[in-house]
Amino acid sequence: QVQLVESGGGLVQPGGSLSLSCAASGRTRSINVMSWYRQAPGNQRDLVASISRSGYTNYADSVRGRFTISIDNAKNTVYLIMNSLEPEDTAVYYCKGISLASDYWGQGTQVTVSS
Repeated sequence: QVQLVESGGGLVQPGGSLSLSCAASGRTRSINVMSWYRQAPGNQRDLVASISRSGYTNYADSVRGRFTISIDNAKNTVYLIMNSLEPEDTAVYYCKGISLASDYWGQGTQVTVSS
C-alpha cells in the first residue's frame, strides 16, 4: 500500500502563486508516475500534470506555462508550483500515484483563487 498526503493549499488572489506538495509513504518503490488532478464543484476530476520517476512531464493545456511539476525521488515527494493563478484554477487538488498494480489517491487540498 501507498499513502499520499497533500499539503500547501489555501486562498490566493488572482495572479498569485501557490505551491503544493504530496508526500508518499509505504511501498513507494512501486510508484512509476505521480500526477496532480483537480476537481471543481460540479465538474469531473481532470489531470493537471504528471511526472515519471525519470522526470518526463506532461501538462494540461490550461496550465502549461503557468504550473510546474517536479519530483524529489529521495524524499518521495512531488511538487506543483502554480503561478499566474486564475479564478478558474479554483478546485480541490488531488495527488495520484500510479503503479503497475494499482492507483493511489491523496485526500485532496483546496485551492481557492479569489480577490
